[in-house]
Formats: sequence, structure tokens, C-alpha cells
Amino acid sequence: MNKLLIVGADLERPDTWIKYEKTMCGSCNSSCCTMPVEVRFNDLLRIGLVQEFERGEPPKQIAKRLLKEGIVERFNQKFGIYTLTRLSNNDCLYLDRKSRLCTIYEQRPDTCRNHPRVGPRPGFCAYKPKP
Repeated sequence: MNKLLIVGADLERPDTWIKYEKTMCGSCNSSCCTMPVEVRFNDLLRIGLVQEFERGEPPKQIAKRLLKEGIVERFNQKFGIYTLTRLSNNDCLYLDRKSRLCTIYEQRPDTCRNHPRVGPRPGFCAYKPKP
């Protein structure tokens, strides 16, 4: 009997992504956690990176601090969107390298909470099986 070998989707090519099912996450190598994670002030607040009193501060000033701390890699001032830093291998800053699990799962940003319902190909994910 031939075994089907699933190589996995190409992150850069959403047409190769696989229709999402909840059971996939347990056997995936967390490929979604290598995509850029865009966050807003409320996400930063939930994660504990800013305090409520900072809501009145200029977002650019907050971005400057978080860039200096290595928490964000970009800030889009027009839309008020911060992009979380990724490691040299493109892993999210909050992805545990060994377990491949999110270290802030309960506080994770809305972008992560809503994946894959929203994103490059809603309802599909860039599934890559664990080695």
C-alpha cells in the first residue's frame, strides 16, 4: 500500500494552501507563525507591551520604543498597525522554537485569533506537517 506523503503548502503561494480543519494544528509545524503578525494598540495592551494610560500617546512614539526594544519590526502610521518582530528564521517572536507553540496563546493578537478565517486565503492554511 502506498503512503501519501504530505510535503505541505508553500507559504508564499496561497493556491497551495490546504482547506483548514481544527485537527490540523496539532500536527502542523506552525507555519502560520512565520507570517508577519500585524497588531493594533489593543493587541499590544492584551499582550502587556503597553499600558492603558499610553492610549493617549502618539502611536509613533510607542512604535519608536517598541522598535528599540525589538518587539516590532515595522509601524504603519497611516493605519496604526505595528508588525511584530520575527526571528532570523521568520518565526514569530512569541513562538517557542522547540514546542512550536505560542508562548502568549491566551493573550495572542487578533490577527492570530482570527486565522485562518481572515488572511491571504480565508478558510485555508499553509499547513506543513511536523518533521
